[in-house]
Amino acid sequence: MCNCGDKRSQLVLSSGHAAAAGTGIWSDIWFEYTGRSALTVKGFITGRTYRFSTPGAVLLVDYRDASKMLLVPSLKRK
Repeated sequence: MCNCGDKRSQLVLSSGHAAAAGTGIWSDIWFEYTGRSALTVKGFITGRTYRFSTPGAVLLVDYRDASKMLLVPSLKRK
């Protein structure tokens, strides 16, 4: 297999169409904790740990984890 002088990766990088690390197709989503103490949730897709340390805490959640966060009763979309 020919790597053609690595022209393919140069083309992708110079075209401006490659997404930067940490950016996604959709926007991340804010969630507010409505519980009584603290809550730690691990993102189902990303594996990130989201720590809501106090009632009323608001965190930005990766859009890939957001659908499962909606299933947590003490979290609401902001």
